[in-house]
Amino acid sequence: MNIFLDLFLTFFKIGAFTFGGGYAMLPLMQEEVVNHGWMELADVINFIAVSESTPGPFAINMATYVGSEVGGTFGLAGSLFGSFCATLGVVLPSFIVILIVAKCFERFKNSTVVKGCMTGLKPAVVGLIGSAIVSVLLTVFIPNGFSTAVFTEASFYVSLVIFVLGTVLAFKKVHPIIIICLSAVLGIVSGYVF
Repeated sequence: MNIFLDLFLTFFKIGAFTFGGGYAMLPLMQEEVVNHGWMELADVINFIAVSESTPGPFAINMATYVGSEVGGTFGLAGSLFGSFCATLGVVLPSFIVILIVAKCFERFKNSTVVKGCMTGLKPAVVGLIGSAIVSVLLTVFIPNGFSTAVFTEASFYVSLVIFVLGTVLAFKKVHPIIIICLSAVLGIVSGYVF
């Protein structure tokens, strides 16, 4: 039963030491989940895609899924309890911090120290998100390391077309649901064709 405490503490640590939301949590989540042996990196990357296309906050979806997978070795009850432990762990630090901030906001809102901390955190958050993007791109486009053989695989070109199409549609201000549905259709079709 230590696995459930481990899930809670791991996701509590992720929630407590990550600023900037779900995407900023991604590098720490990847590292912790893979280092604990709960999932392979490819499985984490696959669930990132699923988590993005399902309702709800990214970090909570990831925590719930990992908890379900890890606790699932103990049956349905273990899966549900694992989901609960991981989700509570990732949410609880933010909940505690928000309660403290709400209580003390008026007193500290004009503090130069608080303003300085917020100014310093912004570039760190951008760096964490950038790190997550690079990690996902490398895993999706060159999962077996970089070599010229990558350019002979159909999956590379299918992924590249979906990525370029998604980028173009995003800059054209196409609704995200249309982009998700179109990418899903292209992925399914390419799965049957290739």
